[in-house]
Amino acid sequence: MPSVGDRIREIREAQRLTQDQLAEKADISKGFLSEIENGKRNVSSEYLLRVANALCASVDYLLRGTTDVSNVNKEPVVISPELSDAAQRLNLSYAETIELLEAHRSVIARRSMKQSKPFSKDDWVALHKAIKQVFG
Repeated sequence: MPSVGDRIREIREAQRLTQDQLAEKADISKGFLSEIENGKRNVSSEYLLRVANALCASVDYLLRGTTDVSNVNKEPVVISPELSDAAQRLNLSYAETIELLEAHRSVIARRSMKQSKPFSKDDWVALHKAIKQVFG
């Protein structure tokens, strides 16, 4: 079964990136990246997210191999400071924070073309509360 390092290497090579290039994009050392790819080091969630964003890959795919590799060209995950503050206040996991972000994107995508205001921390908390109230 492929490891996290195997999947990182697979996507890196598919994108024709060297270890030096990926390490620079992810702001990690080439040696650390090499050790991850070769299964000699475990990677923290912070560094895994950096690598995933640099590769435009999902953390889910890197960890479990469950996401389609064709999704590697999607936009990187960007969590605003306001959402980060709200997630911390609500004690949300990374996965729950991403679910809240995706719910927000889904709602915004269905609205008219008019500009929506940026969400504040309180807006994120209110959205989370509304989702929990409706979906339990």
